[in-house]
Amino acid sequence: MPGVYGWHFEQTPHKDLPAGRLLYVGIAPRYMANRTSAQNLRKRVRYHYRGNAAGSTLRLTLGCLLGLELRRVGSGKRMTFGKAGEATLSQWMADNAQVCWIEQDKPWELESHLISQLDLPLNLDQNRHNAYHSRLKELRAQARQRARELPISS
Repeated sequence: MPGVYGWHFEQTPHKDLPAGRLLYVGIAPRYMANRTSAQNLRKRVRYHYRGNAAGSTLRLTLGCLLGLELRRVGSGKRMTFGKAGEATLSQWMADNAQVCWIEQDKPWELESHLISQLDLPLNLDQNRHNAYHSRLKELRAQARQRARELPISS
């Protein structure tokens, strides 16, 4: 089923962010003009909980906010928090994250509306107006730069 999902956290991932309220929204599937996506709400939410930072902008953001070390893995093009870091992040999310969703045939339309109307500090796409946008973008860029300076992790 297609739709929009929202994330809030009982414990904040960073001292400058509020706890207990909506901080991020995402969609499944994403808009694709040329083909049909195989993603649905269940698969996407599950990946955010159990996947890695290379495939989840939410995981990348949360890991950076929590101070986990981003590393290049495999061929060196992908970046994750490594096995231990991803496990730590998954546990933090299991302990603190709550997700809600709404089914929506064209989720990209609702997502754009929500991002434009709500204070969603963990969304970067379509969210330049948010006060936290530049800080978060810089934090993620610094984590990527540090990862490029480190050897590729196994």
